[in-house]
Amino acid sequence: MRVAIAGAGAVGRSVAAELLENGHEVLLIDKDQRAIKADSVPDAEWLLADACELSSLDEAALQRCDVVIASTGDDKANLVISLLAKTEFAVPRTVARVNHPSNEWLFNDSWGVDVSVSTPRIMSALVEEAVTVGDIVRLFTFRQSDANMVELTLPEDSPYVGSALSEVPWPPDVSLVAVLREGHVHQPEPDATLESKDELLFVATAAAEPDLANLLAPGQDEEEAAP
Repeated sequence: MRVAIAGAGAVGRSVAAELLENGHEVLLIDKDQRAIKADSVPDAEWLLADACELSSLDEAALQRCDVVIASTGDDKANLVISLLAKTEFAVPRTVARVNHPSNEWLFNDSWGVDVSVSTPRIMSALVEEAVTVGDIVRLFTFRQSDANMVELTLPEDSPYVGSALSEVPWPPDVSLVAVLREGHVHQPEPDATLESKDELLFVATAAAEPDLANLLAPGQDEEEAAP
C-alpha cells in the first residue's frame, strides 16, 4: 500500500515509521524546510512542497496513493488536502487529523474526509473508558458508514453476566468486535461467556448505541440521574 502523509512533524513521522515497519510505501510532504528530517525516517520518500497546492500534489503523484493522511497542525490545511486528494486525484481513503474540537463537525465527506482522528476526543474517551462502567464510550467514528467504535465495560449487575454471546439478543446495527479481559484480547466466539468487568468493543451506529446500553446495563442512566 502506498501512503502519502501531509505534515512531517512528530505525528506524521511517527505514523510514517509505523507504516514502513508494516511493509507499506510512505511519502512525507511538508512545506517547511525544517521539517524535512530524512534521517529520522530514512526509508520514506520526502517532498518539500505545500500539500495545499494542486501542483504540489500532482508532483507527489497522489493518484498512485491508496491512502492520504492529512496530519498537519492546521485544521484548514487538513481539510483542503483531504478535499483535493479525494476530488482531484480520486484517492480511495483519506484520513485527517483534527487539532481543535470545535472544528470536528467539518471533517466529513463534504470535505473529502473518510476518517477523522481527533486527538482531544481520543484522550477524553480513553479517560472515560478507564473509569466508566456500564456506559457507552465512543472511541472512534467512521464517517462514511455513520458508525462508531464504542466501548462498554460490563457491570456486575448486568443481566447477561454468565451468558454465552449467542444467547444475547444484540440490537440491529451492532457488531461485537472483541472482548478485553485481564490484559488479553478474546475473539467473540458464539459459545464464549461474558464476565463482569469485561471490556466489550463494538462497531455500532449512533442510533443503536442507546439500545446497546439498555441491553447490557439497564437502569444505568436512572442510577446516574438519581440524587
